[in-house]
Formats: sequence, C-alpha cells, structure tokens
Amino acid sequence: MEFGHVDEALDRIDFTLPPDTERTKRTFGSKERPGELNIYIGASKWGEKSWKGRLYPKSLPDNQFLGVYSQNFNAVEFGPSFYTIYNPEQINKWAIQVAESPGFKFCPKFPQSITHLRRLANSEPQTAQFYQSLSGFGKHLGPLLLQLGDNFSPKSFPQLKTYLQSLDPAIKVAVEVRNKNWYYDSYHREELFHLLNDLDIGTVISDTAGRRDCVHMELTTTDAFIRFVGNNLADTDYKRMDDWIDRLKQWVDQGLTSIWFFIHQNDEKHVPQACEYFIKKLNQALQLSIKPPKLINEGYSPI
Repeated sequence: MEFGHVDEALDRIDFTLPPDTERTKRTFGSKERPGELNIYIGASKWGEKSWKGRLYPKSLPDNQFLGVYSQNFNAVEFGPSFYTIYNPEQINKWAIQVAESPGFKFCPKFPQSITHLRRLANSEPQTAQFYQSLSGFGKHLGPLLLQLGDNFSPKSFPQLKTYLQSLDPAIKVAVEVRNKNWYYDSYHREELFHLLNDLDIGTVISDTAGRRDCVHMELTTTDAFIRFVGNNLADTDYKRMDDWIDRLKQWVDQGLTSIWFFIHQNDEKHVPQACEYFIKKLNQALQLSIKPPKLINEGYSPI
C-alpha cells in the first residue's frame, strides 16, 4: 500500500497512538452497551500470489484463492467495486465462493466514478446502481468504505454533507479522508466529525508511517474501522500492533460494538504473518478464541 509510505528511518517516526478525543469518549457515553462484540480481521485483497506456499498451497489455482482465504479470515476489503460497478449477479459469484464461511464479510469500496471522478456530486444514478449491486453479497455484506482522495478538501464539505445525507442509513458506511486540512484545521475537523456522528456514519482510522494525522482516534459510532499499514514486519510493526490491542481493549471495556481491522504491508507477502501475530495477541488480551490463519511452509521465503 503506497499511501503514507516513507523511505526515512522508522526510528525517526513517532508511532505513539494519540489519546482518545473527547468526541470518542462522548460516543461511548451516548450509546447503549452492546450485548456482543463482533470482530473482523483481514487483508485488503485475497488474490495476492506471493501468498502461495504461505497461505495458499502452491498448486492452488488462482480462482480458488477466495474460498481458502475465507477459511483463514472473516473479512476482506473489496477493492474491485472501486474500479467497476457490477450487477448483483456478478457480485453473487464472489459471495458463492465463501458459502462455507457463513460469518465472512466483504467491505466494498465506493466506486471511484462516484468518489474521485464526480467527487460525490451529480452521482445519483451511479450510487443507485452501486447500492443495487450490494444485494449480491447477501448476508456477506459488511460496512462500505467511502474513501476520498487527497484533493478532496474541506472546500467540498457541502457536497460531502449532501451526499452522506442521501445514503441509505440501513447500510453501515465508514469514511476516510486524506486531505491534510481536514485534520489540521480545527474548524473543518469539528465540522466533519460532527456530521459523521450526527448521521451515525463511522470513521476510518488509517495507521501508516507517513501520515500520522490520519491516526485521528475519532470514533463517531461504536464501530472501529482501522486500516493498519506495516513496514514488512519491522520491529515497530509488532510494537504498533501491541499498542492497538491495548487501545481496542480499552474501547471494548467502554462499549465498543465491532472491530474491523485490516492489515496491509508495504510488501503484501508479509500480511498473513502479521495477521497471525495480531490475532494471537488479541485473543490473549480479550480472552477470545479467534482462529488465526493457518500458515504453511511450502518453500516460502520471507525475504
């Protein structure tokens, strides 16, 4: 994942997680405590060929990756929807492949034709088509990821507000903004997160080396949607994952409803091992029994 990638020495970067914001504290205080915590952990895709010999048997055909992936993880970011708006029948072909994993969830990205080309404006037909396609996922649909480009600045707040207000509230959405002015300008930051809180729309917290402002720690719902970008299993990766587990435990104690934790790496071949570590540590911290990925070693080399 290129977003936030740096070439400088990692020991120069302060990876400390910021404290919870006052809004996050209010979010927990204003919601009913859930009866059950739902946890979803996965990667940004399932078709990574470098996982052959590590997650997938070397003899496994590419068109069978998803089925095996869903037996090792219970969620995935669904990137194909960013590039193409499919019809429900096309989507259902992916859903059928995870039928043996009934709790598995896809988290589709909003199409770039809506977020990047039209910048949310005049996109009613495309949005209707996209939402119609979601029926193809059936029970396997998770939250939608609305990812806005770096050039989508606070100047576009009016169209963001209008667009979010038009969405079906029955389908969960999490929003990721990347333009730095959303974070550094206190007025625009408050305006953005107040809107999301008011509409019961979630936030995406992106933890990546080169954009520490995106680790904003603003929860506008009791769902935590985190995109963690590691640096090829550097020592700092393990310390950062440990810190996230500590923070998630605190949030669970305060009433967190769900965790959506997606792990990326600069070199994606390291993702299965990072997920294995994270799940095992999370199990210890929260006294859970989430199955870590079943890693194999068919001539796999971490180098």
